[in-house]
Amino acid sequence: MSDTFFKRLMEDVDAIMKRDPAARSRAEVILCYPGFHAVLFHRFANWAWRTRLYLLARFTANVGKILTGVDIHPGAKIGRRLFIDHATGLVIGETAEIGDDVTLYHDVTLGGISLEKGKRHPTLENNVIVGAGAQVLGPVTIGEGARIGSNAVVRTDVPRCATMVGIPARMVMHREERANEQEFRAYGTPARGDIPDPVARGFDNLRAQITTLTERIEELESRLAQERGSDASLHPNNDQQERSAL
Repeated sequence: MSDTFFKRLMEDVDAIMKRDPAARSRAEVILCYPGFHAVLFHRFANWAWRTRLYLLARFTANVGKILTGVDIHPGAKIGRRLFIDHATGLVIGETAEIGDDVTLYHDVTLGGISLEKGKRHPTLENNVIVGAGAQVLGPVTIGEGARIGSNAVVRTDVPRCATMVGIPARMVMHREERANEQEFRAYGTPARGDIPDPVARGFDNLRAQITTLTERIEELESRLAQERGSDASLHPNNDQQERSAL
């Protein structure tokens, strides 16, 4: 059991080394990274929770929150190689489920919006990246390889490999490649560094439709004018005959 614990411990350390260029050594990660410390506290708190030592689990989680600034409920299920960057202000609810190789930034909330018992919090599949300040609320599923932009508010399921931004979050990009083959991108930003604005894109589509409709109306008006001119040339005395009749 101890071998498994230390193996997973070093996996977490190596995951941070891989995804954070500021990490210079394993010793630095172990001693100085509050996100790593938060995961350690949660591993023990979750063990106590699963063995029905609920008070010990909540106490351990609370100590971890005080020391790291990360609030993880001991009932949450967290996979392997989780990286919590900067850590401060992050909240993970009781029924949240997090897969392997997930990256979460500061001020992220995986929260519940229901007071009912049961599944109330999000499920994050493998390789998900959630940017700083993002709020993922309710029992939604974030598909494998998805990216949630900073400060986005997600209330619906997200397909795999999608990039979501905005309030409420909208899909602005979808990568067809397999999720486990993607290159890591800090804060979930795309490779080009530019994230399309869904509102601006909506206005562009509306502008294009208005332009098309305007051109069509002008075409119809021109055709109607031509037909009226043709009728007038074929019947030049119609107006005089109508006046005489009156």
